Amino acid sequence: MDFDFASNAALLVPLLLVFFGVVIIFSAVKVVPQGFQYTVEQFGRYTRTLSPGLAFIMPFVDRIGHKLNMMENVLDIPQQMVITRDNAMVSCDAVVFTQVIDPVPAAYEVNNLTQAITNLALTNIRTVVGSMDLDQVLSNRDDINARLLSVIDAATQPWGIKVTRIEIKDLTPPQDITEAMARQMKAERLKRAQILEAEGDRASAILKAEGQKQSQILEAEGRREAAFRDAEAREREAEAEAKATEVVSEAIAKGDVNAINYFLGLKYVEAFAKLASSPQQRTVIVPADFAGLVGAIEGVKALTDNVKRQPGTDTPPRPPGGSPFTTRS
Repeated sequence: MDFDFASNAALLVPLLLVFFGVVIIFSAVKVVPQGFQYTVEQFGRYTRTLSPGLAFIMPFVDRIGHKLNMMENVLDIPQQMVITRDNAMVSCDAVVFTQVIDPVPAAYEVNNLTQAITNLALTNIRTVVGSMDLDQVLSNRDDINARLLSVIDAATQPWGIKVTRIEIKDLTPPQDITEAMARQMKAERLKRAQILEAEGDRASAILKAEGQKQSQILEAEGRREAAFRDAEAREREAEAEAKATEVVSEAIAKGDVNAINYFLGLKYVEAFAKLASSPQQRTVIVPADFAGLVGAIEGVKALTDNVKRQPGTDTPPRPPGGSPFTTRS
């Protein structure tokens, strides 16, 4: 028995030495992963911070205090009901993006860092949203995010925490307010449609009035042009009549009786034409003394022949007694 105990003790001592060596190595050598930092405590007091990589500490004297994640974290803020300044209930929640900048305050300045940031965000959401009207809350979400970021970041700075972003995820008013907003939106769209329709009718009326104005201007210019041409025609007719009157007057002055017959025949034909073209006259009565009209025409013919026999004309004279309605070969 003595021999067996001695041999076993001889084998046990090296095993114990190996075991204690392994324990010392594992307690002295620490591997810090990327994105993390470890705090080292010596008898419960903070001494230093281990950066990512391989690090050594004193076994049985130093120990790892807190393992802090230095990467950006996303923290969901639970939903809550908030009363706005105009006494409307709004359901809102948020999401906060945080990052540990200084591991020492984050480890030793606050207890339960996640719960502290959550409660801080909840209270500030109630403060910011409660100071605004419902319309402002629903339309100024970016303003709410900026105000919350400024307040929460300033509050978490002593903890070594940087709040990079804060976003309001959902803002839900009560059902009755949602229905009222839907009716308001519909009324606003109807008003815009009516305004656009009225503007279209106004533009159409303006274009139509412009077209009518241009048409009237063109029509007036056409009437003016026609009147100008009519006046020119009447002027030329008057000149021709004046010329004929001058010729006839000269003939009368020379004692030619046919000139008087010219005037009488002309008036006779004009009166007969008016009588025939009268809309109330259904029957045209030919005067019995129609031969007088023929004689007057003969006088006009003779007067014309006398004018043509004046010097400077090449037309040969007609024999007396020729009829204006027949030709002689």
